[in-house]
Amino acid sequence: MSFAQWTGIGVAVLIAVLMVTVAHWLLTHQLTKVSPLARPLVRHCRVSAYAAAMVVGVNISLPARDEMTDRALFPIIDHFMTILMIGTMTWFALGVAYAVTDTVLDRLADNNGDDDHHSRRLQTQVRLLRRIAASIIGVLAFAAILFTFPAVQGLGAGLLASAGLLSVVAGIAAQSTLGNIFAGLQLAFSNALRINDVVVFQGEWGRVEELSLTMVTIRMWDERRLVVPVSYFATTPFENWTKQGASITGWVLFQVDWEAPIGKIRDEVGAYVKHHPLWDGRRWSLQATDILDDGIVQLRAVVTTADSDARWDLCCDLREHLITYINEYIPRALPRRRTEFLTAQEAEPYAAVFPDSAVRRPRAEQTGSPGPDGSLSAGPQGGSQTRDGDGDGSSDADG
Repeated sequence: MSFAQWTGIGVAVLIAVLMVTVAHWLLTHQLTKVSPLARPLVRHCRVSAYAAAMVVGVNISLPARDEMTDRALFPIIDHFMTILMIGTMTWFALGVAYAVTDTVLDRLADNNGDDDHHSRRLQTQVRLLRRIAASIIGVLAFAAILFTFPAVQGLGAGLLASAGLLSVVAGIAAQSTLGNIFAGLQLAFSNALRINDVVVFQGEWGRVEELSLTMVTIRMWDERRLVVPVSYFATTPFENWTKQGASITGWVLFQVDWEAPIGKIRDEVGAYVKHHPLWDGRRWSLQATDILDDGIVQLRAVVTTADSDARWDLCCDLREHLITYINEYIPRALPRRRTEFLTAQEAEPYAAVFPDSAVRRPRAEQTGSPGPDGSLSAGPQGGSQTRDGDGDGSSDADG
């Protein structure tokens, strides 16, 4: 190319870059105060806009085939510039799509509390649709670049003729991936899982940080990230603590002795919970829920909170308070396990009723230990005899 042609290309590129610079200045200093779309456009499209402007400037000012001195290079340069045009315009289109969706997401983020499940549902769907749109744009751009090659254009008719067979083969090969994609769409549009939802995964709770077409990222309470396939949530039952709202009920289990004054403990629980800032004012209770196998009484205190974070903190605070209160003011309520030692001189009908028991003591009205037929046989000195078969007549005091 001649010097004049190179000069024309440089001027065209410079004009295109100046136009993008002016648009960038307007978006940054003038339109930011008017339109919420201005800042996302600058953030996502600044570099791609300059790249697209330079490529467009070169394509506009590129000399024709007849104007070039070396015409053999024209097909190569034209093909290369076509590919650059498709690539940069695709890049710019993706930036515009992300800028538009970011504007919607920023508006929804203002109402992104646990209670606003409608806002979080829309946020999840917008993010998912943005990924789908980006994937479609990328695939179309890649296909457009491939079809710029003459060899691929020749194969186009044959590919269309065998599209049915290829679709079956591709579907079988990508069965797992397609299953995850459809599962992601199902979760997002069925409102089963949303961004910032509190879920329980394998016994631990965390928040949904990201929901893509194939993966769900969960931020655990200790700041770990679990990346789980979307198909897991579509096929396995899971707990969603914020499905309809953030309010939740917490409980504290603790064990006391039979001598524990449950009414007094209930009054203390009520007084503490009612003055705690994390209690939402709905309800609280204290009940004896079970008597364990070792004879310990189990109490359960129930409290309600506005969200799962407050639930954890309030339950821990209440547990600590009850430990201190019972230990300092009601020590007799501390759980105890009793062992009773019995002697042969004590009156005990138990041994007569249950002759195989390890406890052997004379009945109050008659001494001796029961025989195999249930009758009492008197032992020496009014004591009960052992049943070990040695016949030594020793008294049994091994209770």
